[in-house]
Amino acid sequence: MLLSSSFLVSHISFPYTLSACCHTAQSFPIQKSTFRCCLGATFQDKRVKEQKVNILHYEDNMKRRSLLFFLITSGISPALPAFGKTKSKNPYDERRLLEQNKRIQRENNAPEEFPSFVREGFTVKVVTSDNYVKRDSGLILWDFAVGEGDCPKDGQQVTFHYVGYNESGRRIDSTYLQGSPAKIRMGTKALVPGFEEGIRDMRPGGKRRIIIPPELGPPVGPSTFFSSKQFEVFDVELLDVQDCK
Repeated sequence: MLLSSSFLVSHISFPYTLSACCHTAQSFPIQKSTFRCCLGATFQDKRVKEQKVNILHYEDNMKRRSLLFFLITSGISPALPAFGKTKSKNPYDERRLLEQNKRIQRENNAPEEFPSFVREGFTVKVVTSDNYVKRDSGLILWDFAVGEGDCPKDGQQVTFHYVGYNESGRRIDSTYLQGSPAKIRMGTKALVPGFEEGIRDMRPGGKRRIIIPPELGPPVGPSTFFSSKQFEVFDVELLDVQDCK
């Protein structure tokens, strides 16, 4: 502080001393010597300050390195800036997947106007003609024939034929091939939820295609012919509705 104050005083007084006492032999050398001394002290102070700043930067960098080492060794991943380009995701090629699904269905001899399933990961889009109707539950229907009579009620027995398909159009079950229709009592939860919903408002003699989403589908596992959660398609023919005695 003493050097800084001396520098300020000498810095202010020096021009006035030089102009007022330019012909005085003693005053100018004294002021000049004082100025040089103070100027040297100021440069020294500046170097000290720069050294202190460098020391602070060094300590700060060491602290950051120590923190980074602690995070890595403790299993915590620090958020570091990412450089370079991120890999862009390929666009969703619906047309290509649709053509692929249609080709597989043709190889499996799928029936006419069979729905297409465009699957991309866990996302599945069902592509159908305008003949199909989608319900709020997710069930998709197409009536080939309406039939006549009353719709089945809980407790009544229904007799029907069906053919079951998977998403690729491959037949997985058929009562026609078994040689006898299926018989079941309504309201006993013996049927797949989507299947029971699909035939509940059918009439005897009616024919309908039912597209069942996974959430309304059958259980999966080794004991069933369903190997995974996917859409199932059934062509159903309701033959008869009777009261159970």
